[in-house]
Amino acid sequence: MQLEEFLEQTAARTPDKIALICEKRQVTYREIETEANQLAHGLIARGVQRGDRVVLFLDNCIEAAVGVWAVLKAGAVFVMANPTTKPDKLTYLLNNSLASCVIAQSKRLRGCETIWAETPHLKNVVVVGNAEDVVDCTHPLTNWNDLVAEHKEKTLPPTKCCIDVDLASLVYTSGSTGHPKGVMLTHANMVAANNSITTYLQNTPDDIVLNVLPLSFDYGLYQWLMCCNFGGTLVLEKSFTYPHAILDRIVKLGVTGFPIVPTVVAILLQMDLTKYDLSKLRYFSNTGAAFPVEYILKLRKILPDVTIFSMFGLTECKRVSYLSPEEIDRRTDSVGKPMPNCETMILDDDGNEVGPDEVGELVVRGSNVMKGYWSAPELTAQRLKPGKIPNEMWLYTGDLFRSDEEGFLYWVGRKDDIIKSRGEKVSPREVEDVLHQHPHIAEAAIVGVADAVLGQAVRAVVRLQPGIDLTVRDVQSHCRSFLEDFMVPQQVKFCDALPKTPNGKIDKKLLVQA
Repeated sequence: MQLEEFLEQTAARTPDKIALICEKRQVTYREIETEANQLAHGLIARGVQRGDRVVLFLDNCIEAAVGVWAVLKAGAVFVMANPTTKPDKLTYLLNNSLASCVIAQSKRLRGCETIWAETPHLKNVVVVGNAEDVVDCTHPLTNWNDLVAEHKEKTLPPTKCCIDVDLASLVYTSGSTGHPKGVMLTHANMVAANNSITTYLQNTPDDIVLNVLPLSFDYGLYQWLMCCNFGGTLVLEKSFTYPHAILDRIVKLGVTGFPIVPTVVAILLQMDLTKYDLSKLRYFSNTGAAFPVEYILKLRKILPDVTIFSMFGLTECKRVSYLSPEEIDRRTDSVGKPMPNCETMILDDDGNEVGPDEVGELVVRGSNVMKGYWSAPELTAQRLKPGKIPNEMWLYTGDLFRSDEEGFLYWVGRKDDIIKSRGEKVSPREVEDVLHQHPHIAEAAIVGVADAVLGQAVRAVVRLQPGIDLTVRDVQSHCRSFLEDFMVPQQVKFCDALPKTPNGKIDKKLLVQA
């Protein structure tokens, strides 16, 4: 099965169902399918071929949602670029992927004049907006609406040319150092992950999902893919900048699903949620970063009837595990068990499987696991390795885990995030959970910084609740009540806002440099 068949089958089954709500527009599955087909024919007519990479450099908008399907229908591979990407990184993405086409809002290309001379392989530029705003472009330039209009009679999809093991997407993910890596995901990878996730979330066509995450973030992207799979409605927002407006939208539209990340919860917990009728909200889901236990406890207290799906995943396999909702109060700090059709092990440094409550690296096997890193065989070999089953490869996640006697998984931290202080290993997650228990701390992060005596010093960066004053000693005293001495932060810094990545995660690299 090819990924675009999600849309095609749902459009055939419920053509007049609202598929997408974006700002003031509501678009049906028939309209999405028709425009995607027209654009696909237009891309093919402009020379896009099977397997070509097409970069989508767009805000969260209807064109971005349609563009994903159009690229797939053309037999090509879509590459989502975050709309805040700067010209040098955009140039890297275009060159590394050897993209033949880029689809972008004209406003996003202002100030990007330098990229044209540095991307000789680029054959086409399709713009949403006024093409005249794009300055000094040396590649063939077409307006989105004009391209669709040229093929307005072609409302059926082009003849299929791909099979399920062909690439569907390159998802670029930043490592701890160096350039972003292109995760190669096939149609089969993405279909398998979608089917598994929508099964355990128990999604139905009645679900209305609100997404504030960028479509360039795979967690945000999958909300759209999944809705087209189960035939629901996606409410697509550009961001969570105006939380009161988002909550009003949830109430007005009867939203049933809200995928969140910890930074969103930190904001929600500062608001009076009792002012909003959230009775139709069925579930929260989280997978962008580890959910602080205190956040879960507070959400459970405020909104006891809303199911929380605490999950773990990484771009290289989309999703690994989820905690069954009935376990959320008993194992609040667990990310559950492997999702359907996924197998995991926890291994020590010698590749041996560890026992319950022992810490090791999580490895994953399943049809959701990536094909590898684009044009990076050495990096691929570091992450995909043979395991105990002959002729099968396992994904080495780089994440440290432990499991309990019943097989429930608990995230400890990234291998490269573990702090070595005074010869002891410190898990940032463990210290962060303690900080979040303090009633006057709104948000906190732990990083290790170089120290001549300790090797690494434990640094806490803290955002306080409004109108609250705490001292360094107050924070350290709180930590000392729950943690061993070597885990108590030697440094405490207070800030008005913790820096975030475009995907809404706390940017720990900047905290180390601060």
